[in-house]
Amino acid sequence: MIKIGVVGYGYWGPNIVRNFMEIEGAQVKSVSDLNPKRQQLVKTRYPTIETMDEPEAMFADAEIDAVAIVTPVSTHFDLAMRALQAGKHVLLEKPFTQTVAQGEQLLAEAQKRNLLVMVDHTFVYTSAIRKIKSIIDSGELGDIYYYDSVRVNLGLFQHDVNVIWDLAVHDLSILEYIYPGKPTAVSATGISHVDGATEDVAYLTLFYDEKMISHIHVNWLSPVKVRRTLIGGSQKMIVLDELEPSEKIKIYEKGITVNREPEGIEKVYKLLIDYRSGDMLAPHIASTEALRMEANHFVDCIENGAEPETSGESGLRVVRILEAASESMKHNGKPVTL
Repeated sequence: MIKIGVVGYGYWGPNIVRNFMEIEGAQVKSVSDLNPKRQQLVKTRYPTIETMDEPEAMFADAEIDAVAIVTPVSTHFDLAMRALQAGKHVLLEKPFTQTVAQGEQLLAEAQKRNLLVMVDHTFVYTSAIRKIKSIIDSGELGDIYYYDSVRVNLGLFQHDVNVIWDLAVHDLSILEYIYPGKPTAVSATGISHVDGATEDVAYLTLFYDEKMISHIHVNWLSPVKVRRTLIGGSQKMIVLDELEPSEKIKIYEKGITVNREPEGIEKVYKLLIDYRSGDMLAPHIASTEALRMEANHFVDCIENGAEPETSGESGLRVVRILEAASESMKHNGKPVTL
């Protein structure tokens, strides 16, 4: 039985606690939160869980094997380092750390102590994203041309990160998982509409050595919530709508065919691009809760010494892009090499 401590019981913490309490092979032993009302809520829902203000007693508890840190990113490095130094495996909410340097220090500490670090990139564990990865891996889409995402809604404004670190981090973790190529440069533009606050609207572009480009639009000031992604390939194309209740993924047999060798007078008059249009398929998507799959995966990795699919290393690669995007945004979109 893997015994787990959870630091933070605010917006996302209750979901973390619930899932670890409901899976086999795990038990939440204690929860830390600075708000007494949140602690009382834990005791009301789970009378057997210990509660505390600060996590020192949790880190010192020899019975606890792992700690899930579900707090603002500004606290991640300190809490995770203390947990690792206490000999605990760590699950960190996204984004991994505030800086690349912090992430590198955490990974070095984990490696030195032979401990596991995993990042809560929840979308990687959704049935829809895992289905998309299997489609791409099968070669069904052909060569990948682009990843185009819109992730917008009204709020929630974050006090310690801008909209890229809050929302684009989801798409960056998805790309890290489904696409084998790595970006070589990033360009980002954004703006804040609240004095003294971080950017609330932003556009992020990733460049690759391959003929592939990614564009991500994130926005805290949209009148509607949109979660839609287009993935274009040389053979087929995918539309992912995360808000669609049933047909979240639609695969289109649409694309272009390039005629590279027109003959005679056709060299002048023949259109080089032909269009093809076939059927649309909406594959069945399992309804398994992503966080349930993630919790099981975390426990399994601890028990078997396996590398998590959203490892600290993958989380660090995402932070590297986020850090470069923030630097690009300071210079009105000037590309930053990765």
